[in-house]
Amino acid sequence: MRYLTVALAKGRLAELAMDIFTSIGMDCSEMKEKSRKLIFTDEKNKMKFILVKASDVPTYVEYGAADIGIVGKDTLLEENRNLYEMVDLEFGACNMCVCGRPELKGRLSEITDLKVASKYPNIARQYFQDEKGQTIEIIKLNGSVELGPLVGLSDVIVDIVETGATLRENGLDVLEIICPLSARLVVNKVSMKMERERIMEIVNAFMDKTGERSK
Repeated sequence: MRYLTVALAKGRLAELAMDIFTSIGMDCSEMKEKSRKLIFTDEKNKMKFILVKASDVPTYVEYGAADIGIVGKDTLLEENRNLYEMVDLEFGACNMCVCGRPELKGRLSEITDLKVASKYPNIARQYFQDEKGQTIEIIKLNGSVELGPLVGLSDVIVDIVETGATLRENGLDVLEIICPLSARLVVNKVSMKMERERIMEIVNAFMDKTGERSK
């Protein structure tokens, strides 16, 4: 029996995912030890876990380097990879939003050549151009996007909002909600054919733990 490989986004998502894997009988003890290792194995259950950057999880899964992945919906939307999205794990819940100065609320469609700063250019483009039919200029940022409207780089930003505290502290507000976000369990399409029984055992166990149904 070959190993099933699971790609986990480093950080909080990996920790929460490990808790669920442990609760369904997987051995994640090696991962919980402090080390610089990136690959961990559960010999008994023939499972392999790899820790990767969140934005790389869909790539590892699509290309078959991982059979299963756990990553945020924001990354799935931005990367738009060819894979199966199986379970909404419900943790890491937040929203993808358009944010800016409060006086712009309800007026975005009036602004021609709207400048949008974001770490998520594909999500921003899909929302404004494909869904709303609005012409925009996208400015890709990797750091604190809240600075964009404050220094005149952009009119608005597209970013993840959890509590909104950072926005309020900088005089910004949520102008429009694009979509809700949370962690998802995804599966490689070929793996689903070749290892369907084993993968579905994991999927169903995760669904039982989260009270969810497959998405």
